[in-house]
Amino acid sequence: MIAVVDRHSSKTGAPDIDWSRVVGTVMTSRALDDLEEAQLVPARKVLYQFTARGHDVTQAIFGQMLTGSRDGVALYYRARPLVLTLGLPLEIALASTMMRAGGVSEGRDIGVVFNLPRREGPCVLPACGGVGTQYTPAVGWAQAIRYHSQVLRNPAWGGCVAVAHGGEASTATNGFWSALNIATTQRLPVLFYIEDNGYGISVPSNFQTPGGNIAANLTAFRNLRLFDGNGSDPCGAALLMAQALASVRAGEGPALLRLTVPRLSGHSGQDTQTYKSAGELAAEYAHDPLISLRARVVPALLSAPEWVALERRAKQDVERALAAVEQRAQPDVARVASHVFSERREDGTLEVQRQGGLQGDGIEPRAGNEMPCPAGPRINMVTAIRRTLEVELGLNPRVVVFGEDVGRKGGVHAATLGLAEKFGAARVFDTSLSEEGIIGRAVGMALAGLMPVPEIQFRKYAEPAAEQLSDCGTIRWRTANAFAAPMVVRMPGGYFKCGDPWHSQCNEVQFAHAVGWRVAMPSNAEDAAGLLRAALRGNDPTIFFEHRAMLDAAWARRPWPGDEYIVPFGRARLVRAGTELTIVTWGAMVQRCEQAAGESAVDTEVLDLRTLSPWDRDAVLESVRRTRRCLIVHEDTMTAGFGAEIAAVLAREAFFDLDAPIGRVTMPDVPSPHSPLLLDAVLPDVARIVAAIRDLASV
Repeated sequence: MIAVVDRHSSKTGAPDIDWSRVVGTVMTSRALDDLEEAQLVPARKVLYQFTARGHDVTQAIFGQMLTGSRDGVALYYRARPLVLTLGLPLEIALASTMMRAGGVSEGRDIGVVFNLPRREGPCVLPACGGVGTQYTPAVGWAQAIRYHSQVLRNPAWGGCVAVAHGGEASTATNGFWSALNIATTQRLPVLFYIEDNGYGISVPSNFQTPGGNIAANLTAFRNLRLFDGNGSDPCGAALLMAQALASVRAGEGPALLRLTVPRLSGHSGQDTQTYKSAGELAAEYAHDPLISLRARVVPALLSAPEWVALERRAKQDVERALAAVEQRAQPDVARVASHVFSERREDGTLEVQRQGGLQGDGIEPRAGNEMPCPAGPRINMVTAIRRTLEVELGLNPRVVVFGEDVGRKGGVHAATLGLAEKFGAARVFDTSLSEEGIIGRAVGMALAGLMPVPEIQFRKYAEPAAEQLSDCGTIRWRTANAFAAPMVVRMPGGYFKCGDPWHSQCNEVQFAHAVGWRVAMPSNAEDAAGLLRAALRGNDPTIFFEHRAMLDAAWARRPWPGDEYIVPFGRARLVRAGTELTIVTWGAMVQRCEQAAGESAVDTEVLDLRTLSPWDRDAVLESVRRTRRCLIVHEDTMTAGFGAEIAAVLAREAFFDLDAPIGRVTMPDVPSPHSPLLLDAVLPDVARIVAAIRDLASV
C-alpha cells in the first residue's frame, strides 16, 4: 500500500506534544552549538563539530513520540537533539564531544556518534561516522522486534518500531537501498526518517536523487507508505510523524518520512559554505523552524518572558555542564586497548556489555565440554557443521541462521540442508542478494539480543559487506563496552578442484587484521564442530571460515565429538610430534603438511593453529624453541600473509633459539587461477612442502 501525504503545512491539530520541552531541547542544542563553535573548536577541545541547527526542532518533536518499550533508533552524526530528547544527559553529551572520561566512547570515537543502551525504553544503537551505515542495522533491529514478539512471545516487543534516521545524501548509499529492499519485501516495522537539508556537504540533493526528492521517487515501491512534509512547520511535521509512526506500529509495514529542513550552518565546523550564494543563505535562515516554533507557542502556550527564560536556562545548563566536564579526567591512556574483545575481571567474571548478544540480555550460554566424546562413524566437515547448527538451534531459541540460498535449498554447500524444514522460516531463512544487507541486518539483530548466524556464500562476496564487518568489530571498543554485537559469520572459501578469483579466495589475513573479530579456520570435522559451537556460545563476533576443499575431504572426516564439545579459541592442535622442525599451518594446508612431514625423512612437528584471532603464540614458541627450525605454510598469498605475523613474532621472541631462517611456503602474489593446471602450479603442494622441509633441515 502506498500513501503519499501532502507535504505542505497541515491545518489540523498536532498530536500531544510537550512544546515547552521541545523549546528547551532546541535551546539547549543551539547553546551547545554556539559554545562549540565560539570556544571549544577554536581551543581544540572539540575536534569534530556537527551542528544540528535547522534539524533540531523536528528531532526534539520526534523524540517525544518514541514511546515503545523496545523501540530502536539507528541514527547519524547530526542527531544530538534527538538523543538529548531520548534521555542522554547533557553533561555526557558534552563530555563525548570534548573527549573526556564518561562520554559515550571514553574519547575513543568522534563525539557526535552517540549511543544510548537501554533494556526498557527507546534504545539508540551505536552510531557510525560512515554515511548510510545505520540503515541495515535498523532493519535488523526491526526483524528482531518481530522475532521477539512472534517467535519468543515477548509482549514487551509488541507494537515497537525501528527508526533509521539519516540525511537525504545518505539515500544514495548501498546501505539505504539494501535496507529498503529488506524492509519492504519482509514488511518489517521500520520507519525511514529522512531529513532533507538539500546538501551533502556541498553537493545538491538532485545529485543524490533525480529531482531531489527521495519520497517522490519511491512512489512505485510496494509495501511502503510515504510521508513528505515541511520540517520548518512544527505542527505539520508533528502530525506527519505521528501518522507515520502509528502506521508502522499498527503493523502496516515500513514507512518513509521525508522532512525538508534548512541547514543553518556548514556541514561541519570546518565548512564555511562558500559554495552557497548570499541569497541561498538568507532563504535558509528565513525558514529556520525555531521561528515557526516561537510563533506556535508564543503566546498560545508560553509568554514571551517564559520563552526568554527557557533560552536563558538552556545557556546556564550548558555553562554548568561545561564546568563539570572541564573537571572530568582525560581518557585513560592505559585503557585504550581494553574492550577490543570481551574481557574478564581480576576475579574471573566476565565484564559483560550493557547491551547486545545473549549475555547483554542476561542469558548465560551453556559451558560445553573441551573433551571430545567420539561417537558413530566418521562424518565429513559439512555434516559436522550442519549438525552443530542443528543442535544449537534446538538448544538456543535466539539462534537464527540466514543468507542467500540457506533456506529451502539448504545452502550451495549443503551446510543448512533440512534446517529450514525443521526449525521454520522465522529461524532459518533466505535473504536478498546483498552482503551489506546480510551483515548489517545481523548487527541489528545481535544488538537486540539474538545470536545471528549469517552466511556469506563465498569469501570474495564479503567485500560488499566490508564496511558493516569493520563497524561490527569495533562496536564494543568504540562504545567502551556499552554495546557488542556477537554473531557468527559463516564464510566458505578456498580452492575446490579448480580455482578462480571469485569463488576460491582465502585472504583470511584480512579478517585477522579486522579489529574485534575472532577468526576460526578449521581443517577437519571435529574441530569444525568444536569451534563453531564455541563461537555460537561466545560473546564476540566471529568469522567462521569453511574451506571448500575440506567440506567433503576424506582426510577431514572424524567421528561426531558430542553435542557439548567446544574448542577454545587460541589453542593450536598438535597434529604430529617431532624434534627437528616445526610446521605451523591451518585450513586445507594441514593435510598437505602432515603428508609432507611423513615423506620428508625429517622428524617434523606439525601444528594446526585452528584459529588466527587469537592465535596460539605460546604453542608455536614452545615448539620452535624445541625444534629450532620453523616452516610456515598457508594458502593465502605471500606478501603480508598471516605467516608474516608469525615470523615476526618468532624473530623477536625466539631469535636466539633458531638454527635456520624462518621459511614460508604460500601462494605467490597472484589471484587464484581457474585452470586446474594453473592452480596446481601456484598452490602449496606436498612436493614443495617436502622440499622446503629438507632445505631448512639442511641449514
